[in-house]
This record gives sequence, structure tokens and C-alpha cells, in this order.
Amino acid sequence: MKVLVTGTEGYLGSLLPPLLIERGHDVIGVDTGYYKVGWLYNGTEVTAKTLTKDIRNITHEDLEGVEAIVHMAELSNDPTGQLSPTITYDINHKGSVRLATIAKEAGVRRFVYMSSCSVYGVATEGDVTEESSVNPQTAYAECKTLVERDVMPMADDSFSPTFMRNATAFGASPRMRFDIVLNNLAGLAWTTKEIKMTSDGTPWRPLVHALDICKAIVCALEAPRDVVHAQVFNVGDTSNNYRVKEIAEIIADIFTGCQLSFGDSGADNRSYRVSFEKINTTLPGFKCDWDAKRGAQQLFDLFTQIDMTKETFESRGFTRLKQLEYLIRTQQIDKDFFWSK
Repeated sequence: MKVLVTGTEGYLGSLLPPLLIERGHDVIGVDTGYYKVGWLYNGTEVTAKTLTKDIRNITHEDLEGVEAIVHMAELSNDPTGQLSPTITYDINHKGSVRLATIAKEAGVRRFVYMSSCSVYGVATEGDVTEESSVNPQTAYAECKTLVERDVMPMADDSFSPTFMRNATAFGASPRMRFDIVLNNLAGLAWTTKEIKMTSDGTPWRPLVHALDICKAIVCALEAPRDVVHAQVFNVGDTSNNYRVKEIAEIIADIFTGCQLSFGDSGADNRSYRVSFEKINTTLPGFKCDWDAKRGAQQLFDLFTQIDMTKETFESRGFTRLKQLEYLIRTQQIDKDFFWSK
């Protein structure tokens, strides 16, 4: 299968193509290149040929012969979304819907969209399922719901969209991110020997390892069409719902000698537990291989191997908001987040 992956120079995008290539797929990539500077270690033997292009500028010609698209190239995470909500909607909502529209017109048969469990926002009715109401709290999460809403009706006999609501990712990647909770706490523990929580850590967060997300994508692409056609899947495992304080305690256990402390109830009221029964019972071949403890150990081993420094941990290349603010400040991207001429 010829697969186009958007965001191949990102945190997940650097991990997925090698898995697809190993399974015999013909993989090409698209990435605008915001995060080229963020390279933590040499972790991939093969990668996809990548076109440097903004997803808002993708044409029918770029999709010639493409049978499936995995779309993950959006402005990622809530702080980045709040940096410029208007541009977030332009890229994450309008840009993604436009890509799906062009894909359908070009004869692409499968469209796997990277959504997020953040669409649930604040959930109080127990473990939320794919049938639960969404309650997005940020521009980032709102855009995910809008893309699902607008792309779902495109499904027909020739075009099969699938929506993957990923839990909060964690784990090592060559294009590392330290602005997601487990990775961030591990970096703090390693570089400062201290995890000083500003909140009491009681909110719930579902976690999923980056490689398990990639595994879910591979399974979705290779599953029979009727299994994934116009379907929404929460991506993760129900046992990997953690309170934030539990995540911090796991990190502290692995990164010995680290001091752990908690604050008061924080301003961030997002809290949700998620059921992952659907993906684990209906998507052939999917089962998570990682939990938070194994992921924390992976990061400890990696930091030891590369002798990671505080300077590296705090580098703009590994935090989405810092890097975009840098590109704006230095006028390398314009007010619409296109590269300056």
C-alpha cells in the first residue's frame, strides 16, 4: 500500500514510517519542517522520503497514487493551540478538512486521522467511551472535534476515514517532546533531581506509548475495511489511566534520589478516565505493549546512554511552544505560520 504520512519529522511521525516500511508499505512523507532542530538521538534505520510542504498547500498532484493517508501534521498540544487560536483553527481544522477533501477527490481510499482523548475535556460519568459526549476545553481539542464532525460525512464506498483518539503520548522518540506529562516529569527528575508539582495531582489522564499509537495506526491501515470504516477508536489501554500524582510517583521510583512534592488544586480542571475496550476487542492485532513504568525506565536508560543535560532538556527543539515562539520572534514564519520568503 502506498501511504502518505503527514508530520514525518514530528514526535510520532519519526517512529511510524520505519514500522510501515518494514511491513512492506511504500511510504512517503510531508512535513513543513518547524521542528527539524529537535533531534535527540539516532533511533531509526530507515525513514520515508519527505516533501517539505505545509499541509495547507498540498495538491492533488502530491497525492498521485496514494492509497492511504495518516494525518498527524497539526499544531500539537494545548499551549501551542492557545498561542494563536485563529491559526490553530486555520491549520488544524480547515487545513485537515481540506486535506481530507482533496484526498477523496484524488482517489485515496483510507484516511486515518490523529484525534485525541482531550476532546473529552472534563468527564464526570466514569470511563468515557467513543459514544460519550465530547467536552473540549481548548482550541486544540475543539479543532479535533470539528475535524471529526466535518470529515465523518465524507465516508462512502470509496473513502474510509478512521479517527484515532489517542491518549496522552509518552516515551522515547528521535524527535523528542518534553512538553507532555510523563516525558516532562522524567526530564525534570533527571536534570534537577526534583519533581515539584504545582497541583495536587488528582486529575486523571490516560497514557499511551508513542510506539503503541504507531501500532494502532498500522493495525487500522491493515484491518478489513468494514472494521475501520467511519469508526472512532480511543487509542490506549484502560489499565493505563493514571492520576497525575501516580505518574509522578512512578517517575520518582525509577529516577531514584528524586525529591517529589505536590501543591494545591491547579487551574487546569481537565480530568477524564477513558475506556479502551473498543480498540482492544475490535481492531485486529492491537494490544498495548507499554505501561507508564516501562516507559519511565526506557527514558531513564536513554538519558543515561546519551548523557542528557539540562540544556538539552530545556532546548526549544523539544518543546512545541518554545520552538514556534522562536520562529515567530525571528520572523522565520509569518503571521499565518507560513515560512517567510
